Amino acid sequence: MQVHRIGALSDNYIFLLHDRKQNIAAVVDPAQANPVLNKLHELKADLVAIFNTHHHYDHVGGNQKLIENFPQLTVYGGSSDKGRIPGQQVFLEDGDRVNFGDRTADVLFVPGHTSGHIAYYFPPEHSGETGELFCGDTLFAGGCGRLFEGTPQQMVNSLSKIRALPDDTRVWCAHEYTLNNLKFAVTVDGKNPELQKRLEQVKAHRSRNEATVPSLLGVEKHTNPFLRWEEPALRSAVKSSDSVQTFARLRGMKDNF
Repeated sequence: MQVHRIGALSDNYIFLLHDRKQNIAAVVDPAQANPVLNKLHELKADLVAIFNTHHHYDHVGGNQKLIENFPQLTVYGGSSDKGRIPGQQVFLEDGDRVNFGDRTADVLFVPGHTSGHIAYYFPPEHSGETGELFCGDTLFAGGCGRLFEGTPQQMVNSLSKIRALPDDTRVWCAHEYTLNNLKFAVTVDGKNPELQKRLEQVKAHRSRNEATVPSLLGVEKHTNPFLRWEEPALRSAVKSSDSVQTFARLRGMKDNF
């Protein structure tokens, strides 16, 4: 399974999964249809699935046109998003599994950003390979999604599920927010040398207009404040000894950053 990253709108990423053996494709969160159609034409591949993580328009805006072009495809999304995702046919729960080509993804229910948000995790096929996590707007490189419909407790639970995955998991998040996220992170975790080094690397990448997605989950565990709510430095920064309150205060600070 090859993953193609496609830029869309101002800062969205769409991910096209390509099974080269069968020459079929699936798309994760198609914000727009045309960039996906262009890539499919280039690959000469048949689109068989849309994997939506949540209902926001910048993740489902291309659904209808893609369905019109590939009427046999299947649209997947969370069961809690029923009625909110265009063309949805499969309603997924936590612990379900979905197949694409010869790969199988585990479905994680990760509410917080929205009430029905899910993520798709493809474990590695062989030892030494990376897993692939398509997490929508739950986890970002250096950050996490705003809490539009969920609670801090829900988001901590959701991020805990993600944090439990292997360090070498590639994190395919849906926006290019990394530089701004890390600029905030150093305001609350400024003595973290790994974070300082990462910020400088990301500044260099973005100065060349290079993408910072995917990230590695192991890097996030060491540098992303929204996965580090137990860390004494972060608890001190927000004056709390409670995990959920620490997360909530960090998220509130980021909202106003």
